[in-house]
Amino acid sequence: MYEAVYAHPDGGSTVARQALTAADSGYDGIVVRNHGDEQADYDTDAVSDAYGIDVAVGVEVRADDPSRASGFVGNYRNDRTIVVVHGGDRRINRFAVEQPTVDVLAHPMREDGDFNHVLANAAADNGVRIEFDFGPVLRSSGGSRVRAIKELRKLRELVQDAGAPFVVSAAPSNHLQIRAPRDVVAVGETIGFDADAVREGLAEWGRVAERNRERQSDDVIEPGVRLEDSDRRSDDE
Repeated sequence: MYEAVYAHPDGGSTVARQALTAADSGYDGIVVRNHGDEQADYDTDAVSDAYGIDVAVGVEVRADDPSRASGFVGNYRNDRTIVVVHGGDRRINRFAVEQPTVDVLAHPMREDGDFNHVLANAAADNGVRIEFDFGPVLRSSGGSRVRAIKELRKLRELVQDAGAPFVVSAAPSNHLQIRAPRDVVAVGETIGFDADAVREGLAEWGRVAERNRERQSDDVIEPGVRLEDSDRRSDDE
């Protein structure tokens, strides 16, 4: 299972500190999802080797209109393992779920963002994962927590009805906000999520990273065609 984190300078802890805490908490990997203008300078392989945990280089695209978001997604698609779009705005939510090049739409209900069955169906059609962000439930209180729980339940129903893919995260911005997978599962169960679904959502980050690394490999000529397959056809001819 993986956690998707914000690291320095977008968060309060370095990638190495986040990786160490995540490894100690029982995660197999982390996705560094800093916003595009807040990228961290770190050696992925060195951090992975030091703490025995996979570190996937992601980006969370933040834009105020779909045209700019489209440009950012195009710029980052070949350079980042996982491309996330920062949701909440109605137009950005719609843009994200209609783009197969987008891996994840993050916190679509934030800032009074509109998400409905039409967008959920589009996400299912295009393979865009919807994020269930448990962060506000873990780190807020009172009316803010109540609203966060209500929004997550509504989002869960829409995603389930559409059969859309999804990921789960606590979206920690420092190592002290990382919660062990069992704790995230417990929070999910408390607010009405199925425990296995929460585990699947945590694991999905790793599956996306593995798939995209495969696609970005030098051995892949085009989707579905690998270099050895091409060589084999040439030999047969």
